[in-house]
Amino acid sequence: MTKELCFVIDQISREKGISRDALLKVLEAALLSAVRKRFGGRTNIDLRIDPKTCAIQAYETKTIVEQVENRNEEITPEEAAAYTPDGKPGDTVELPIPLHDLGRIAAQTAKQVIFQRVREAERDIIYEEFKDKIGHIVSGTVLRKEKNIYYVSLGKTEAVLSQRDTLPNETLKRGDIVKAYLSEVRQTSKGPAIILSRTDPNFIVGLFKMEVPEINDGVVVIKGIAREPGERTKIAVYSKDSSIDAVGACVGMKGTRVQSIVRELRGERIDIIPWSDDPRIFIARALTPSTVDRVGINEDEKTAMVIADDQQLSLAIGKRGQNIKLATKLTGWEIEILSESEYSKIKMEETDRSLDRAIIETRQSKSNES
Repeated sequence: MTKELCFVIDQISREKGISRDALLKVLEAALLSAVRKRFGGRTNIDLRIDPKTCAIQAYETKTIVEQVENRNEEITPEEAAAYTPDGKPGDTVELPIPLHDLGRIAAQTAKQVIFQRVREAERDIIYEEFKDKIGHIVSGTVLRKEKNIYYVSLGKTEAVLSQRDTLPNETLKRGDIVKAYLSEVRQTSKGPAIILSRTDPNFIVGLFKMEVPEINDGVVVIKGIAREPGERTKIAVYSKDSSIDAVGACVGMKGTRVQSIVRELRGERIDIIPWSDDPRIFIARALTPSTVDRVGINEDEKTAMVIADDQQLSLAIGKRGQNIKLATKLTGWEIEILSESEYSKIKMEETDRSLDRAIIETRQSKSNES
């Protein structure tokens, strides 16, 4: 029996990834619960399992007294002599309990508690393992889709990927291998809930860390990111080493690194922008793929006025204003764009108004003199 028990414990330990000592404690607690239930819930009953042989010993602790009033908790010196020859009144003695008399109900109780405790231990292990992976990219296999939620196998457990957290027009099929950003892990009554996302901007950051060793090593730093999932992403990078081109490192030889990421994102466009601590330069670069002529800033209000060539204006603004919106998110500056012709017109109007004011002031001056 003890050999079989040891074999079962070792097998469960390997299959479930739970330590042998933890399983022995679970089993002790389960059997103790069954034994106490069999004997009316008496708290002076205890149980232990030998960690080496898996031998189970149940016993009851009684106090030695001259006159027994409670047979469940007390014993006479004469009765105790069989177990402890030197025992005297006031001492306690442990009396073995035969386990073969536990009965079917007690055995069933022990079985239920063991399974429950094993499930709880599994849940705790999974929670602790994936809690440390929050903020990382994980890869899994799509199992099924229910009510706009994809269930993704991560090996030991399942994660959930909501339809709204997938890329626009992206349809995943059963068996697809998918990468996603692990955004949250929380405990629930049914076990750990592992939440994935493919739309979080940090998903892009994680992909770049995987593809670009310089970022993973900390030589190239991602200073900011702005994203419209499925459409366009702008990412600002900076190199701590002047000999390393941050943008070139992210693009890779013949664009291999960034193209790998673009394929994962189903063709989402990525603008890799060299970061600058000069807001004028940074704002101009953030409006890539357009080129701008001038940038004026108001540092107090953190606003910027950008002047672009008439041919570059629509490119700077982007489709549905997407380019300027992403540039605003990336830089943290409120950006307004004017074409050269609009700017010239405004300057001309301002000049005309200034001339008008000058003429009026001159006339008033002459009138006062007369």
